[in-house]
Amino acid sequence: MNATDRTPADLLASALAADPGRPLVTFYDDATGERVELSVATFANWVAKTANLLQDELAVEPGDRVALLLPAHWQTAVWLLACASVGVVADVDGDPAAADVAVSGPDALETARACPGARIALALRPLGGRFPQPPEGFADYAVEVPGQGDRFAPYVPVDPEAPALIMAGREFTGAEVVQRARAEATELGLTGPASRILSGLPYDTWEGLRAGLYGPLATGGSVVLCRNLGRLGGDALDKRVESERVTVIAR
Repeated sequence: MNATDRTPADLLASALAADPGRPLVTFYDDATGERVELSVATFANWVAKTANLLQDELAVEPGDRVALLLPAHWQTAVWLLACASVGVVADVDGDPAAADVAVSGPDALETARACPGARIALALRPLGGRFPQPPEGFADYAVEVPGQGDRFAPYVPVDPEAPALIMAGREFTGAEVVQRARAEATELGLTGPASRILSGLPYDTWEGLRAGLYGPLATGGSVVLCRNLGRLGGDALDKRVESERVTVIAR
């Protein structure tokens, strides 16, 4: 990654320029058997579409707050980078009543209804599938995002020193996210593009976000993000580590 990168969106742009075809996020849900692999280019395309949805359809502006009521999932990673691309604050497991937009998985819909602004629901089904019946009061992400543009440019340049992430009530700027991810990479065992970390940590702590997204992104590595990893037996985990060429495990 480039030393001049100041925001998570910058990190993604550098990854795209360096090697768009390499894997970035490989996602497993061990409750459903789902596996999805996203290259840097595919992930960046989802981010661009989601950022366009935020900026053009939902009319959010830099400094607005988006409550992300989502588990560790590849689509959650997309939303985190889309928020960073627009310059809005991603409030992980934040209070939807204090947010401009609430983005919810199927398990948090009732909580998300407290948001006075727009509400987006993610079915979190395999291959980004839509809800069989859209939840009342919500737009279905899988319906709204495909028609968005494949390229994104913010109307206002993102300020690296502006708030970008709220985690457990603590606020981080975009620059702080990048700096911490880089500084803690060695602690995680991430040393560069050859590093591939398997993370079974949830996204509701800095440790989970660092291992499951920001650390690999900051070092040019990749992540095998596993939801419901506790359902996987020891032999199966060993096989996954081998087949996915994992170099580091965080769980």
